[in-house]
Amino acid sequence: MPLETKSLWTSHGGQQGVYSHASTACACPMTFAVFVPPHQPGAKLPVLWYLSGLTCTHANVMEKGEYREAAARLGLIIVCPDTSPRGEGVADQPENWKLGCGAGFYVDATEQPWAKNYRMYSYVTAELPALLAAHFPMADMGRQGIFGHSMGGHGALVAALKNPGRYRSCSAFAPIVHPMTAEWSRGAFAAYLGADETLWRAWDAVALIEDGARPPPLLVDQGTADSFLEDGLRPWLLEEACLAGGVPLTLRMEEGYDHSYYFISSFMADQLAWHASFLSEDIVNF
Repeated sequence: MPLETKSLWTSHGGQQGVYSHASTACACPMTFAVFVPPHQPGAKLPVLWYLSGLTCTHANVMEKGEYREAAARLGLIIVCPDTSPRGEGVADQPENWKLGCGAGFYVDATEQPWAKNYRMYSYVTAELPALLAAHFPMADMGRQGIFGHSMGGHGALVAALKNPGRYRSCSAFAPIVHPMTAEWSRGAFAAYLGADETLWRAWDAVALIEDGARPPPLLVDQGTADSFLEDGLRPWLLEEACLAGGVPLTLRMEEGYDHSYYFISSFMADQLAWHASFLSEDIVNF
C-alpha cells in the first residue's frame, strides 16, 4: 500500500503530515492528515480518529481545530480523513452541498452513480486503519477512539456502534444523531442507499441503539446557539435512545456556542483529555 507524503511540519514537538494514496474502497486517490506526538523510539501510541463535517476536507480540523498542543501533551495520534471521494470521474452534485463531494456521510453507497466511489464507511473503518498500521509503526491499533463534528459526529457514532470493541471511546461535536429523519441528511440517504428506509437504520445512531447496538462511553458537546440544532442535529433524540437502551452518554449543552470551529476548538482539548482517560495502557476492560 504505497503512501505519498504531501507535506510534513514540526508542531508542538511532534509531526503533522498530510498523505495521499490510491484508495481501493473509494476507487480514487484519497488524502488524509496524521499528527504524531513526540515520543520515545519504540513507544506505542493510542490512535484517535476525527471525522469532519459537510463541505470539509482533512484540512479544516488540521488548520482550525487546535488539537496539536493537547495531543502532544496527552500522547495521542490524531488521524483526519477526508469526508468523501474526489476527483475526475467521481460522481458529484456541485450545486448541492449536502450530496456528493464533501458529503460522503460515512456510509457505503449501494445506488448508482454513487456506489462506485462513495464507500467512506469501509474506507475509514477498514482501509485507512490498515494503511495506518502499515506505515506508522508507533500506532497502537489496540487502543483506538473516534470522534467527529456534525456529519462526522454521525460517522463516529455509527462506526462505534457497528464495531463493538474496536473503539474504547466515542465523542462528537454537534452530531447528526438521527440522520434518517433529519432534513440535513434524508436526501443523501435516499441517493446513496435507495428508497427502502428500513435499510437506512444500519447507518443511523439512534436507530442502531434502538435495534440493540451498544457503543463505548459517549460524550457529546452541542452549542445552544447552533442554527442547525432543531432541523439537523436534535441531540435530545440520542439522549432518549441512550436512556432507553442503558447507554452511558454525557450530553453537554454549551451555552452560546454555534456550529463553527470556534465552538469545536473551544472544547477540543477537553474532549481529547476525555478520550485519553479511556486510551491509557492501564485500562484493559472497556
